[in-house]
Amino acid sequence: MVAQAAPPVGTAGQGTHEAAPAAAHGAAAGHAEDGHGKKSHFPPFDATTFASQLLWLVLSFGLLYLLMSRVALPRIGRILEERHDRIADDLEEAAKHKAESEAAQASYEKALAEARAKANSIAGETRNRLAADSEANRKSLEAGLAAKLATAEQSIASTKTEALTHVRGIAVDATHAIVSTLIGTSPAQADVEKAVDGALVKKDAA
Repeated sequence: MVAQAAPPVGTAGQGTHEAAPAAAHGAAAGHAEDGHGKKSHFPPFDATTFASQLLWLVLSFGLLYLLMSRVALPRIGRILEERHDRIADDLEEAAKHKAESEAAQASYEKALAEARAKANSIAGETRNRLAADSEANRKSLEAGLAAKLATAEQSIASTKTEALTHVRGIAVDATHAIVSTLIGTSPAQADVEKAVDGALVKKDAA
């Protein structure tokens, strides 16, 4: 009676092994049914996580703002300020060089104008001096020529007077000889001289 009531060992073990896969298959089927029956959502769009998402958003934004305001923005501000100062220094240096260039150009133009004025003054003085020297030389030459001319005229006059004296003597002698030959007697010396002087006066008058 006991042997018949107890099932065989092999049969009982086989029933146990067959029951386990069946249970696993049933659980998998149950999970599959649950998965097909309930739809999954994208986490950011899940309404149940909105509060935590907003909290983390606020914390992240606050941390980012703190990081930007304490680290990044001061550096950017310093860089912009240094660049602004450098540009201002460059503009100031350029304005300084421009002012120096304009001052140098004005000084050059002033020096050039002074040089031109001085050159014109020197040229005028030289021209006036040359004109004065030329006038003095001309007057001196004219005075010398006038003196030489006066001396020449005086010499010519004295030579002429001397020549006329010799001519009168020659004329008197020639007249005396001619009259002596013509009339055969020697005329008076005073008459011959008077006749020659009268002839010479008439010739000068003519």
